[in-house]
Amino acid sequence: MGLAAAHRAATLGHEVDLVEAGDRAGGMAAHFDFGGVSIERFYHFVCKTDAPTFALMEELGIADRMRWVGTSMGYFMGGKVHPWGDPISLLTFPHLDLVSKIRTGLQMFWTTKRPTMDGIENLTARQWIEGGSGRTVYERLWKRLMELKFYELADEVSASWIATRVKRIGNSRRSIFQEELGYVDGGSATLVSALVDAIGAKGGRIHLSTPATRVETAEGRVTGVTAGGRPFPADAVISTVPTPLVSRLVPDIPEDWKARYDAIRNIGVVCLILKLKQPVTKHFWVNIVDDQIPIPGIIEFSNLRPTGDTIVYVPYYMPVTQPKWGWSDEAFITEAMAAIGRVNPAIGRDDLIDAKVGRLTHAQPVCEPNFRDKLPPIETPIGGLQVADTCYYYPEDRGVAESIRFGRMMAERVA
Repeated sequence: MGLAAAHRAATLGHEVDLVEAGDRAGGMAAHFDFGGVSIERFYHFVCKTDAPTFALMEELGIADRMRWVGTSMGYFMGGKVHPWGDPISLLTFPHLDLVSKIRTGLQMFWTTKRPTMDGIENLTARQWIEGGSGRTVYERLWKRLMELKFYELADEVSASWIATRVKRIGNSRRSIFQEELGYVDGGSATLVSALVDAIGAKGGRIHLSTPATRVETAEGRVTGVTAGGRPFPADAVISTVPTPLVSRLVPDIPEDWKARYDAIRNIGVVCLILKLKQPVTKHFWVNIVDDQIPIPGIIEFSNLRPTGDTIVYVPYYMPVTQPKWGWSDEAFITEAMAAIGRVNPAIGRDDLIDAKVGRLTHAQPVCEPNFRDKLPPIETPIGGLQVADTCYYYPEDRGVAESIRFGRMMAERVA
């Protein structure tokens, strides 16, 4: 979002400084070298509806780098991976009765056709799923997934948020029988590098390893930012840091606004990236519903983007108050490999070539019903200061397309 805002502001003729706490540009879309493979620290994929991504790639001259792949999804239940995501898979799924299959098929289909989610905005995800597909479907397909991601907050998640995720994936299809997802050739780094180059070509300046520590104000207006121990004077400031950090970053903002930022809850993620000698499944995404397996699923990224060796992401989302958050990297790797071995017994610890563990404290906002009403306006009471992070995408989830859309929108609001 920060890169998109900086690029759009520079395009509109503004003098731009972008200050980034990390040692590389791109935020959650940044790459690292994984034993010779340049890959995202946190997994990303593209859907057919991600229009802002396509428009920006066209503007940057990299539209030809978009690739589309027929992908599939699975459910691991009862000791076996079952195909999921199309009518035949639903009808042959052995863990639901016929009425439940019909109800869940209809609910998911109509969700892809909904113009808005306003009609379910006051419902939790559990209420919405049980009301449409039935309690059996929630208990068997959703309950453990939600509990392994949100823990004690599982029953507070918004129906609109879940339904919008279903809609985005459901509308990214080649046909009713074939899901189709995309990736950028070279990964997210291709887009990030193009943005960095374009910002520089337009006179913008990017300052890495320069964490913002304070937004400076005078007489009700923003005057700049202190970052990395140095001042950056500015007539306008766009903040894309996690909202829980805003109260400390902007000490001059009114107390009632601080309270609203502080009330937005986030959970963290410990995201494992594993390089394996052999594939786990043929699917891109496998949901895992098994009381003996402590992860909600795996993302077999090499079944989307060709990477040579098998690359698997194992995300552990959780409130950072959970004792498990304090586990060592090795403890997570050992547990994840054991889980993968249960999904595919042919895979053992000897199949692990390499592993990388990334952590984010503010990875996923917890969006409850009527969440939009909880968000402060993007335009703050301090003149020239705009604040938004990924929670403002609601009911959309975090994603590159929404980051681009919001970043550009915020830049266009600068007078």
